[in-house]
Amino acid sequence: MKIAVPAEIDLGEPRVAATPDTVKRLLALGAPGAFQVAVETGAGVNSGILDADYAAAGATIAPSAFDALSGADVVLKVRRPTEAELSSYKPGALVLAIMDPYGHDAALAAMAQAGIASFAMELMPRITRAQVMDVLSSQANLAGYRAVIDASAEFNRAFPQMMTAAGTVPAARVFIMGAGVAGLQAIATARRLGAIVTATDVRPAAKEQVASLGAKFIAVEDEEFKQAETATGYAKPMSAEYQAKQAALVADHIKKQDIVITTALIPGRPAPKLVSAEMVASMKPGSVLVDLAVERGGNVEGAVPAQVTFVNGVKIIGFVNMPGRLAASASPLYAKNLFNFFETMVSKETKTLAVKWDDELVKATLLTRDGAVVHPNFAPKSEGAAQ
Repeated sequence: MKIAVPAEIDLGEPRVAATPDTVKRLLALGAPGAFQVAVETGAGVNSGILDADYAAAGATIAPSAFDALSGADVVLKVRRPTEAELSSYKPGALVLAIMDPYGHDAALAAMAQAGIASFAMELMPRITRAQVMDVLSSQANLAGYRAVIDASAEFNRAFPQMMTAAGTVPAARVFIMGAGVAGLQAIATARRLGAIVTATDVRPAAKEQVASLGAKFIAVEDEEFKQAETATGYAKPMSAEYQAKQAALVADHIKKQDIVITTALIPGRPAPKLVSAEMVASMKPGSVLVDLAVERGGNVEGAVPAQVTFVNGVKIIGFVNMPGRLAASASPLYAKNLFNFFETMVSKETKTLAVKWDDELVKATLLTRDGAVVHPNFAPKSEGAAQ
């Protein structure tokens, strides 16, 4: 069985879907000599992994994407394959990647037409057995860290309070909006750098998590707030009335902050607008905002993808693919997520590919199979009704 690891053709994507460690593990899943891993030349270089490292782990180095993908039964990627890439994919191949399916019906249709079985790693259910496969957590953790590092690089003052003979440098005030995985890591990182940190979230469970990291929780804690979390741990959309009350509280708080980092995303929806132009204008010159949701429309009014914009002396950072800005750390975590999921598709007894199509992990992540979009959230209504 052939497993392909092509280079990512998106020039803004430096991550890679396998490492020498996971190559060894993939090969060990099959009987001796039964599995082959083909890695496109240069696929790992932007993550600090050389072709020689892959070869030493037992991989075959393919001179092109076509050679890597030719006849591959399984394809491991970071990003969803483009329509051009799909022409090299074998019908029936399993493709594991971050698929970004929401709002991309044409791309899903193209994958279905190519006949591949595509799995969206970001749709992995948040259950105990799937924690080691959770790409959202592994990558968001790094995004939260990097957001603080980027903010500190653009902030023209020190983070910690410094007492010197010449005077005292006050500690930076950092406000984290959204206390999910990225937000909690941002809190921890800002605290380690010596900042005074506050945070907000609409999920009641976040209050205790924020406090445990030494930050102060900011929120309108009414009855709606107490019911603002889904059974799977995601934030629910809030009423217009609650949003208005929360916005007033946040607007007053933001005026006093040096750095604001926004992390709010709801799967399948545009990013909620949390920071208005008026809030940005109220901040002191030299303040910094980092919008981690800029690729989904942004939490901050005025944020521009892949740019740092200036509004009355306030910087708005809209860097995209934050995990990719730490590719040498992000790739090993992502590759391990992929391996852990793929391992469930290989029979321990026969050491052959044996996908359990009724497994809850497979059903939650499978987008296309046998020429059709099969996921109930994305299938055309006529097909979805027949599932």
